[in-house]
Amino acid sequence: MAILSDYTEGENQSQAKKPIEEEEEIKENESNNSSSSNEPKKEEENNNNKKLQPNQFNGLDMENYTWGQTLQDVTINVSVPLGTKSTFLAVDIKNNSIKVGLKNQPPIVEGELLEPVKADECFWSLEDQKQVTILMTKRNGSDWWKSLFKNGPEIDTQKAEPEPSRLSELDLETRSAVEKMMFDQKQKQKGLPTSEEIQNQDQIKKIMEENPEIAKHFANSPANANGKGGLSNVRMMSSGGGTMR
Repeated sequence: MAILSDYTEGENQSQAKKPIEEEEEIKENESNNSSSSNEPKKEEENNNNKKLQPNQFNGLDMENYTWGQTLQDVTINVSVPLGTKSTFLAVDIKNNSIKVGLKNQPPIVEGELLEPVKADECFWSLEDQKQVTILMTKRNGSDWWKSLFKNGPEIDTQKAEPEPSRLSELDLETRSAVEKMMFDQKQKQKGLPTSEEIQNQDQIKKIMEENPEIAKHFANSPANANGKGGLSNVRMMSSGGGTMR
């Protein structure tokens, strides 16, 4: 962790029942069972509704701090009393946790991070004597964080977007890699195939179209009859070759 210089700017009835009553009870039980079967789906929908819209920096605005992120970094802005000097601050950034506040006082921000960071590549600075800005480098720089801290309020990561200006500044090769990574992440979140899996599927389809006998072999194989064969058992050994197994 490095420290930058100060800035100044800125939940039975036991009696026998008549046949009609029994029939009514059966219908009621069936209705209750049907209702129960829908609970997981409703619960999933409720969980999705709990996710918050990210701020313009792909994070959240909290009472005493705000946080944002890119795929590589996490930035936290913590409000401190006006006139605070860097010598008054107690900032402790570890690989899996963070604590920020004034010396000899309860922390303003403290918690276990959702994902680990590279503590030796984290920096903080005091700006305008009223705000501590912390820049942390993600250890896994390929995923959006759904929250800053574990068990913290979550954002809808599918609505996270890269900064257009920063993305446009990248060279073509790096930008293509970042866009591919973002596409794959969204595909995984939706339970859909990644770009590499789509490419493999396309290659397999092309080989089958060019080799009808191979396609016929897999279609008629005993394994395929048991639902364990077919195209799903074909693997591409490399993106540049047509070897299958």
